[in-house]
Amino acid sequence: MKGIKSFELPAELRKELHSAIKLEWLTLFYLISVVLAMYLTMGTSQAMKTAWLEDLLSIVPSIVFLIATKINTKSPNEKFRYGYHRVFTIAFLIGATALLGMGLFLVFDSSMSLFKAEHPTINNKILFGHQIWMGWIMILALLYSSIPAMIIGIKKLPKATKLHNKVLYIDAEAQKADYMTAFAAILGILGVGAGLWWADAAAALFISFSVTKDGFKHISTAIKDLMDRYPVSLKEQQKDPLIDDIHQLVSSWEWVEDCRIRFRENGQVLIGEIAVIPKGQVDVEQLEKSYQELMEYHWKINDVTIAPVKELPNW
Repeated sequence: MKGIKSFELPAELRKELHSAIKLEWLTLFYLISVVLAMYLTMGTSQAMKTAWLEDLLSIVPSIVFLIATKINTKSPNEKFRYGYHRVFTIAFLIGATALLGMGLFLVFDSSMSLFKAEHPTINNKILFGHQIWMGWIMILALLYSSIPAMIIGIKKLPKATKLHNKVLYIDAEAQKADYMTAFAAILGILGVGAGLWWADAAAALFISFSVTKDGFKHISTAIKDLMDRYPVSLKEQQKDPLIDDIHQLVSSWEWVEDCRIRFRENGQVLIGEIAVIPKGQVDVEQLEKSYQELMEYHWKINDVTIAPVKELPNW
């Protein structure tokens, strides 16, 4: 017996979602200003160029999240019987692929700069009648690109966890850790100012490896989700405790002798099957009651099948 309900978050989570959407719009406009500021100040610094490209790429998660939240709310139809929940997994994969591709390019580009022993120059400019080393302007731009992003990321994290939204979570984690990119680039710029030509390319290479590592990790997670891995928690990537809770609930039913369950993530929500060995005859009313209890047990349970069997399957 199965059914698909039109997806609607509980009232308290709808507030969290609306707040997350506002934060993503804020992030989008903020990142556009960051990209512009970084572009105008990067000069010939490889570290600044790498940080700029990373900031440019970090716009992608905000865009795909905003698009996905519009699509996700569509009701199931004849063509998409399970609804549009997996759009978040697709969005997650798009962001991860872009991150990995850019990371690999940056590793190559930074390595070539180091191999060719390119000596970046950071000149002085006259601003408001004073001669100023442009490295200080670059550092200010880097601080602007990291400190507000870190604050926004910290604000997003609890919302992503409550909503079980991986696109929002990875976006928040990346912004929370933006200070590492800025710190590495600042060290590279200061190194150039101290006469260490290689410091700039080394900082760029560090940032590039960080981007590439995140890309690999996120693509791995997205592929596992698409392969219907069992649901996991966002931060620890461990088995979602809700699965054991569901098993305990089903086992507590008076008419159930034994059971086996399996669930998979479908975007924010879960879809699964439950095989049960009944203690005796089970009627439709009992199945319907049990089904409704499951569907109301947790907001993440979006579709479930209850199958009475003589022998439990090897799931």
